[in-house]
Amino acid sequence: MDALEAIARRHSSRNYLDTPVLRETLDKILDAGRRAATANNDQPWEFVVICDGERRRKLAELTTYGRFIAQAPVCVIVFCRATWGYLEDGSAATQNMLVAAAALGVQSCWIGGDKAAYCSAVEKFAGIPSGYKLVSLISFGYEAAAPTPRNKRELKEIVHWEKW
Repeated sequence: MDALEAIARRHSSRNYLDTPVLRETLDKILDAGRRAATANNDQPWEFVVICDGERRRKLAELTTYGRFIAQAPVCVIVFCRATWGYLEDGSAATQNMLVAAAALGVQSCWIGGDKAAYCSAVEKFAGIPSGYKLVSLISFGYEAAAPTPRNKRELKEIVHWEKW
């Protein structure tokens, strides 16, 4: 699948089959994250991969809108060193992983991080050293049900040539 098709097929999924995601597939998804654009080539990201069911349940309980993490076979937590561009860099890494997963037939959901009330609890849960910021949590798995169709705004509605 090419990149444009993967972008078009990617959607947020919150219902997963109980089918594990192979380590080889996860490695490809994580590798896409590390290849993201990064300011000054800082590469401030660190990825914590949670596959253990009990740990995913505990993590899910910490979040506000991520209870479905407990059902997903995998959750990746994206942290970044607190550089001036950490949020942009971590978001780029997150988006790369979302698209790579879709290209590999794995669906995902980006669960907010940076401004969430549970940031410090997730940092403690993951054993993160000081100087790092939570950027996102991403659930990964094989979809249990067909996605609910969501319409995207038309390109002509959002593109402004030369000025607004």
